[in-house]
Amino acid sequence: MSKPLEGIKIIDFTHVQAGPACTQLLAWFGADVIKVERPGSGDVTRNQLRDIPDADALYFTMLNSNKRSLTLDTKTPEGKEVLEKLVKESDVLVENFAPGALDRMGFTWERLNELNPKLIVASVKGFSDGHHYDDLKVYENVAQCAGGAASTTGFWDGPPTVSAAALGDSNTGMHLAIGILTALIGRGQTGRGQKVAVSMQDSVINLCRVKLRDQQRLDRVGYLEEYPQYPHGEFSDVVPRGGNAGGGGQPGWVLKCKGWETDPNAYIYFTIQGHAWEPICRALGKPEWISDPNYATAQARQPHIFDIFATIEAWLADKTKYEAVDILRKFDIPCAPVLSMKEIANDPSLRASGTIVEVPHKERGTYLTVGSPIKFSGLKPEITGSPLLGEHTDEILSELGYSKDQIANLHTSRSV
Repeated sequence: MSKPLEGIKIIDFTHVQAGPACTQLLAWFGADVIKVERPGSGDVTRNQLRDIPDADALYFTMLNSNKRSLTLDTKTPEGKEVLEKLVKESDVLVENFAPGALDRMGFTWERLNELNPKLIVASVKGFSDGHHYDDLKVYENVAQCAGGAASTTGFWDGPPTVSAAALGDSNTGMHLAIGILTALIGRGQTGRGQKVAVSMQDSVINLCRVKLRDQQRLDRVGYLEEYPQYPHGEFSDVVPRGGNAGGGGQPGWVLKCKGWETDPNAYIYFTIQGHAWEPICRALGKPEWISDPNYATAQARQPHIFDIFATIEAWLADKTKYEAVDILRKFDIPCAPVLSMKEIANDPSLRASGTIVEVPHKERGTYLTVGSPIKFSGLKPEITGSPLLGEHTDEILSELGYSKDQIANLHTSRSV
């Protein structure tokens, strides 16, 4: 099966997570992604958090599937020449270097544009150009804090809390992939490439838009009716941490199920939507609540919301999270079990859909990784193992027109 991005060649000058997440997504959909790495060491994640000595770490393998690896020392004249040839034949260059690193390498935007006017140069940044922190080094949790996520996550009597989800890294990569695809379509209209940049702070803010919504509501009326602090608590002038409350205006909470004393994930998330109130009452065996004026409307329920959750939790006491969800979904009640990563890894539905896949690796053997979260009717991405360091160097150099003797000389000069 042909893939939509076949014929698109991408120079992947990224490392760690945000950039590699972007280029891996494009590789899944058919792009020829050439990961350019430092000879002898490569991406730092190859040896971070290793579970098998001398084998590429899972951190690397799970972010670099479907790519080819080219080792290249761009500090040597020979290495720069290789990169120039590669730029001339490529469609996109993706980088997440520190500010000014490409310029110091001799590959300014002007130079890249001179070499290939159709080239799209895509960059991951910590903060947008011109921001007063644009020289600050940014990692995942730094981005979550700078983007407003941490200040609105956690419980009101505790400190700001970062999420386990990669809101700063992989989320930024997804945004950049959208930008690259948009630029490719634009190039088809204009015939020219352009610069595309996504900052980690901006990407986190984009996912926190409902909290920006809440700040404006709070500024206007002084309270937020769907937060646990309402109506008995107090609000300051900033959006508070809301614990496990639903962010969309529907009251929700994490509730204990059978076995919670020994299983830290024996919980479900339960949402009380207005249209589901009658089915909720019937599922819980509380039909009298349907017409009770203390419970009949969302506004009437809010002062009693934790009493309602306590009643639901009592109903859950003799049910596992799976049993509870199986009952509640028959009533069309929004809920879900709190799944551990072990449960997700072994979920047969996720295996069948290709969301979780097993792939072979030359050093590790078979390992588990994520597949495409995007599903198509006419495309099923095949996930292949990540490349060994420099595995495709000679192959790529040959494609660029280098002879066997020239390739040998590049190895001798340690340029590759």
